[in-house]
Amino acid sequence: MADKMKKRIKSILIGVIVIVVLLILLLPKFIASGDDTPANSNAARMNMTISVKAHIVKPERLSNTVLSTGSIMANEEVELQSETSGKIISINFKEGSHVTKGDLLVKINDADLQAQLRRAESKVKVAEEKEFRQRTLLERNLISQEEYDNTLNEFNASKADCDLIKAQIEKTEIRAPFSGIVGLRSVSEGSFVNTSTVIARLQNLSNLKIDFSIPERYSSMVRLGDEIEFRVSGDNESYTAKVYAIEPRIDPSTRTLQICAFCRVYKNLIPGAFANVQLKLKETAGAILVPSVSIVPELKGQRVYLYKDGTVVPQNVEIGIREETRVQILSGLNAGDTVITSGILQIRPGAKVSISELN
Repeated sequence: MADKMKKRIKSILIGVIVIVVLLILLLPKFIASGDDTPANSNAARMNMTISVKAHIVKPERLSNTVLSTGSIMANEEVELQSETSGKIISINFKEGSHVTKGDLLVKINDADLQAQLRRAESKVKVAEEKEFRQRTLLERNLISQEEYDNTLNEFNASKADCDLIKAQIEKTEIRAPFSGIVGLRSVSEGSFVNTSTVIARLQNLSNLKIDFSIPERYSSMVRLGDEIEFRVSGDNESYTAKVYAIEPRIDPSTRTLQICAFCRVYKNLIPGAFANVQLKLKETAGAILVPSVSIVPELKGQRVYLYKDGTVVPQNVEIGIREETRVQILSGLNAGDTVITSGILQIRPGAKVSISELN
């Protein structure tokens, strides 16, 4: 029994000795591998040269262009509606035809008003004759001034009644408020219309208007006479127009400024069409522009990485106008600086870099 215990203790001691020897042999390797800490890893990364692309800053001419959308409108447009209710007895225009200002387009039944007018004119005639006789008698001092004044008032009241009926008759006549092209009508002779019935639309196409809006931050830059370029859907041609009117207030619901531009008539342009608008506000000479991909946003502003003597140097910048692929730099860069444009996520301040492509 004692011999067995001795053998077991001996085997345990041998196993412990073997483990100690293995630890002594393997410990240096573990220590060496333990040296690969984040700090050592960063140091190795700092010593590694990263290939990047870069852009040399140089002064350029910057055109501040605002993109917007708008609608093409006729120079003048109106919906033809009646001022009174009634039955249409005549339509005096052809759809799509040109009409002249003052032309009678639609006539509504006014038979009852014509009868009232004849009766009123008869009263006016009687009152006029009576006023003439009373005036003659007054000149001879055969009647009092009061009697003549009463007769004169009756005469004036009769004329006013007649004028009122004539005004009501005018409301049964729809005339062209300006010269233009009349569109498709929605009624026929014999139709009953009221004040809300749209009979047709009249458009003056001597000029066209482009109605669009721009963000309020550009409101102080736009001026009367500024030129815009626009395109319409399905047409590759570019058209021009000039700003002639600017809304004097910002729309509080959209925070935009409404603008209208005049355009001469083109055969391909139809009122109501959708337009893509480009408004050139101003040009800046000697502007500093860098690719948008080089800008690194931070909590306190914007930053770029510069290439200086083979290393990365961070530089805080203030940005201005944004284009599709470039950004204006207002401060922080000078002409001749080399801005890194690739590998932004890999590089760190002080890292070694080499330029593979320069533009």
